[in-house]
Amino acid sequence: MFSKIYHKTLIAFSLGLSISSLARAQESSPAEHVILISIDGFRPNFYLEEKWPAPNLQTMAREGARSLGVTGVFPSVTYPSHTTVITGHLPAQHGIYYNAPFEPNGQTGRWYWESELIQVPTLWDAVKADGMTSASFLWPVSVNAPIDYNLPEFWSLEGYGRIEPMREMETPKGLLAEMELNVLGKLNEKTFNGDYLNREDRIGEMAGYVLETYRPNLITLHLIATDHFQHEEGRDGPMVYKSIAATDRAIGKIMEAAERAGILDKTAFIITGDHGFVNIHSSISPNIWLVEAGLMENKSDRGDWKAAFHTSGASAFLHLKDPNDEETLAQVKQLLNELPKNIKKLFRVVKREELDLIGADPNAVLALAPIQGISFSGSTSGSVLKAARGGTHGYFPDFDEIETGFIAWGAGIKENVEIQEMGLVDVAPVVKYLLNLSIELPESTFYPGIKK
Repeated sequence: MFSKIYHKTLIAFSLGLSISSLARAQESSPAEHVILISIDGFRPNFYLEEKWPAPNLQTMAREGARSLGVTGVFPSVTYPSHTTVITGHLPAQHGIYYNAPFEPNGQTGRWYWESELIQVPTLWDAVKADGMTSASFLWPVSVNAPIDYNLPEFWSLEGYGRIEPMREMETPKGLLAEMELNVLGKLNEKTFNGDYLNREDRIGEMAGYVLETYRPNLITLHLIATDHFQHEEGRDGPMVYKSIAATDRAIGKIMEAAERAGILDKTAFIITGDHGFVNIHSSISPNIWLVEAGLMENKSDRGDWKAAFHTSGASAFLHLKDPNDEETLAQVKQLLNELPKNIKKLFRVVKREELDLIGADPNAVLALAPIQGISFSGSTSGSVLKAARGGTHGYFPDFDEIETGFIAWGAGIKENVEIQEMGLVDVAPVVKYLLNLSIELPESTFYPGIKK
């Protein structure tokens, strides 16, 4: 017995772990494995309404804990939302404010890819610190994260969707090739493509393979099909039905892998998302107002600019070249106030005080939040008000359609619990509880009613 403890202690020190962390990792926890699944564009009605082809989700919702709606962050877009899930903090604290950062000299196409940009500890950090292992597949802002088996969401500026940039960022090297050999088949732009539902199958197979083979304590994965097709077709398009079926099938693959490995009774599943969806018909381009006022130029680098709107999903956030330029800010406010009534009624101005309350980008001096059906565009020329189609998100999260969902099922989760309201920040403490993690989550609330 002594020799085994001594050997584990040596391993802990070789990993940079403290004895206290090792002891905590050995304490009993409600679950040995947690599968944290994000369904991009996940709506509660996918599991609350039987018309949607999602038998696994609906069974887990019925048997486990479920929320009637989860309030997200502002803007309600993918990257800040996922970082809130993985940290339990709002964007103002974790530092991922949009999908793509505001770049003063013009948008290059870069997104917030690298985990070093996250300003607070993550669940991955906590798992590593407590002597456990993790895996992740296509999770936003996970490049270089402290994850044992990691295929991060990443693409080159040459274009979205290529598999090779992700392969270059994988951990450990050769992980994707190993999965291709053993379960996936060769991945390329045809066999792993967000325009087709086969991508959901592949991600489910990745997670299932690693769970069965290496048995990490935490797996995080990001499924995108429901988001993609709601953008294309709106909330109820025919491919949206097929996409939620494909997502449900991917989750089933992971459940079967846990069953084959003999660990299903020790595994908990958390299914959540980043935002809901709204059907749109028109878009507004607020930067055209700034160009007409001489506050920026119709150029890719914004030219000689003083103010610019950074659009993120449906909303727009005002940035000043000089953060202390009160004169320009007053000019923009006057411009907005003097707009004709038929345009002003399409959105509201979110003041800095309200942005602070909801934990939005501290660098924005104000934001524009549209009504449902309207979206903001980054265009700097043409008509201010244009036709639009499909669906989008990014709205201020104060209405039902933009809410996302939450299901917890399996080890450590009480049966048939309904949570009427919760926030996206409240997902992380569920993982903390299930794995007994030593991470502080001061912005989050854990609801003990879900405990088994």
